[in-house]
Amino acid sequence: MTKLDTTDAERNERGTVKRRRLPIFTVIALAIFAFVAGGFGGSFQGKLAEVQKNDNASYLPSSAESTIVSNQSANFLAVETIPGFVLFHRDSALTEADKSAINSAYGAIAGISGVDADGMQPTQYSADGTTASIFVPLVAKDGDTSVAGDVLATTEQNVIDAAKQAAGDVEVLPAGPGGLLVAFIDAFAGLDGALLGAALLVVILILLVVYRSPVLWFFPLFSALLAIGLSSMVIYFLAKAELLTLTGQSQGILFVLVIGAGTDYALLLISRYREELHTYPNRFDAMIKAWRESAPAITASAVTVILGLLCLTFSQLNSNKSLGPVAAIGIACTYLVMMTFMPVALAATGRWVFWPRKPKVDHAADLTTHGMWGKIAEAVGSKDRPLWIGATVLLIILFAAGIGSLKTDGLTSTESFTNRPDAVVGQELYDSKFDPGAGAPAVITANADQADAVIKAASGVEGISQDPGTVCTQVDVAKVSELIKTNPAAVAQAAAAGCAPAAFTVAPIDGRTMINATLADSYDSPQALETVKRLRSAVHEVPGADALVGGSTATTLDVQAASVRDRNLIIPIVLVVIFLVLAALLRALLIPVILIVTVVLSFAATLGVSGFFFTHVFGFAGADQSFPLFAFVFLVALGIDYNIFLMTRVREETGEFGTRAGVLRGLAVTGGVITSAGIVLAATFAVLGILPLVFLAEIGFAVAFGVLLDTIIVRSVLVPALSHDIGKRIWWPSELARAKD
Repeated sequence: MTKLDTTDAERNERGTVKRRRLPIFTVIALAIFAFVAGGFGGSFQGKLAEVQKNDNASYLPSSAESTIVSNQSANFLAVETIPGFVLFHRDSALTEADKSAINSAYGAIAGISGVDADGMQPTQYSADGTTASIFVPLVAKDGDTSVAGDVLATTEQNVIDAAKQAAGDVEVLPAGPGGLLVAFIDAFAGLDGALLGAALLVVILILLVVYRSPVLWFFPLFSALLAIGLSSMVIYFLAKAELLTLTGQSQGILFVLVIGAGTDYALLLISRYREELHTYPNRFDAMIKAWRESAPAITASAVTVILGLLCLTFSQLNSNKSLGPVAAIGIACTYLVMMTFMPVALAATGRWVFWPRKPKVDHAADLTTHGMWGKIAEAVGSKDRPLWIGATVLLIILFAAGIGSLKTDGLTSTESFTNRPDAVVGQELYDSKFDPGAGAPAVITANADQADAVIKAASGVEGISQDPGTVCTQVDVAKVSELIKTNPAAVAQAAAAGCAPAAFTVAPIDGRTMINATLADSYDSPQALETVKRLRSAVHEVPGADALVGGSTATTLDVQAASVRDRNLIIPIVLVVIFLVLAALLRALLIPVILIVTVVLSFAATLGVSGFFFTHVFGFAGADQSFPLFAFVFLVALGIDYNIFLMTRVREETGEFGTRAGVLRGLAVTGGVITSAGIVLAATFAVLGILPLVFLAEIGFAVAFGVLLDTIIVRSVLVPALSHDIGKRIWWPSELARAKD
C-alpha cells in the first residue's frame, strides 16, 4: 500500500514554489468585459424564442428529398403553410345551433392574421355527428420570409380563442401538424422561467451543502448567469442572421450545460484556491497559484467539450449541426467568465466568503488525504485488481440488463409529450372521427407529361387512401377562388378528393406538376412512414417522371434517416478528437485509450439502464433516433471531464511521488470536489425533466445517471484502480513511463 502522507518540509516546499508571472492585467480586463457583456446580454435571453425554429422541415439539409419537394412546391403556392385543424366536439350529436355557431367560427378564423384563408376548406362533420373539423392552414412562409415560432404560436392561440368565443359550450381542440407544432413551441415557453429557476435552485442547495457557507455559492451562480447572458447575446445575433439554427431543445440544453459546466469549473478552481489559502498569507498569491494549477485541467476540459460538440457540425440535420456551435458557444462563454470574472471577484472579496470555515495559513492542505477520500484511495491501492475487474463486470451487467428494452425507432408527435396538451387530445379525437390521413397528404412533384403514370403508380401503393380521387393533380386557383364564392359544394367535393385549395396551381411550371396522395394513416404514424417508403419506390420507377415525394410524413422519414446517418458518422469522430486532446494533455498514448474505453463502457451501461427505465418505469413509447448520439456526445464529452480533472492532478503528483502514489494522492485530493461537480452536473441535467417533452426527459435522465456513474464508479474506482494496477506504464511512451514508480 502506498503512503499518502508527506512531511512538513515537503509541504512547505510545495507551498513556496516560485510562481510564474501571469497576465494579471489581461485577466482583469477580460473580467470587466465578461461582467459588462454578460450583464448586457441577459436581456437577449428572453429574445431567443423569437429566433427559434422547431419544425422538422427546418432541420433538413437542402439535399433531402422532402426539402427538394418543398422548394419545388413553393413555385405552385402563393404562401407556404402548415396544415392544422380546429375541432368542435360534443359527446352527443351537434345541434343545429351548434352548427350555426361553427359557421360563425369559420368566418372569424378566416379573418385572423396569419391564417391562409384561401386555403381553408368547408367544415367537415364526422359520421356520428358528434364532431366538426375546420381545416386551418397557418402561414409558415410568405415569399422568402419565414414566420417565427412565437408568431405561429400566437396565431394558433388566436384561432382557438376565436373558435371558443363563437362556439359557446362546444368543446374546441386544435389538431394536425400545426396544432402539434405549436404545442411543441408552447412546451419550450418555460425555458426562461421554470427550467432556469429550477436549475439554479438545485445548484444553490447543493453548493450550500458542499461549501457549508451562506455566501460562497453566490459567486459560481452569478458567474453562470453572466455566462448565460453572454452566450444568449452571441447566439441571438447568429440565429437572427440565420448562421445557425436555434431550436427549443438546444436552448434548453444550453442553459443546463452552462450552469452545470460552469459550476464544475468553479468547484475545481475554488477547491484549489481554498487549498492554497492554507499556504499563502496573501489571498491574491493564493488565487494566482490556484488559477495556474487549475487552468490546464479546466482548459483541457473546456476544449474537449467544445471540440466534441463541434463534431456535431458533421451532421446532416441542421438542428444537430447548430446544436454543436450553440452549446460550444455556451461552454466558451462559461470558460471565459469562470476563468476571469469569478477568480477576480473571489480574490477581491477576501477570505470571509468561506465563513464559517475560513481557511488559515497552517499548511494543512494535505490533510485532505486523511478524510473519507483518503480511506477510499488506500482501499483502491490495496485491492486495485479486484476493484477494477468488479467495476467492469458491473458496467457490463447494467448494459446487458436493459439494452434490449431501448427502442430508438422514433416517437410520433402524440407520443412526444410527457403530459397531454390539447393538441394531443385533439389529434387522437381527429384520428378516431375522420380520415386520419386527411390534411397532410404526401406531396409528389413530377414531370407534367408523366403525371398520369405517376398517379397510377401512386394509387396502387398500399397505405394510400383508395377513395376515388384521393390522388389528384392540382386545378386552377382562379377557378377555385370563384367556386368558393359561388359553389361551396364544388369546393367540398375537391376537398374530399384530397386537394386543398391552397395547393391549387394554374398550370405546370417549368415542366413540373404537383400531385397530392392522401395517406390512409395518421401522418406521423409508423404505418404512414412505411407507406411513404413504398410510395417513393413506386413513383421513382416511373420512366421519365423524375418523381419525388415530400410532405409532412416524408419530412419525418428524412429526419429519422439523417439521425441514423449522423449517429454512425459522428460517434467515431468524437472518439478520435477526444483521444487527440487527451494525448496532448497527458503527453501519453496508453492512458488516453484507457480513459476513453472506460467512459465508453460507462456510456453503454447508461444506455442499458436508460432502456430499462424508459420502458418499464416511465412508460415511454420509445426514444428518438437521435437519442444515442446526443447521449453519447454529452456523456463522453462531459464524462471525460472528471477523468481529466483526476489525471491532470495524478500527473502533477506523479512527478514528485511516482505513479502509484500519484494515483492515490490524486484520487484523495480531488475526490470530494469531483464528486460534488458530478452531482451538480447530474442535478442540472435532471431538471430537463420538468419540460413536458419525452426527448428532453430522456436526455436529462441519461446524462444525469451517466454522469453519476462516471463520477462514482468510473472515476472513483475503475480508472484509479486500473491505473494503480498497471503502474507507470500508463504514461507510455512519455518519460514518466521510465521513471521510478
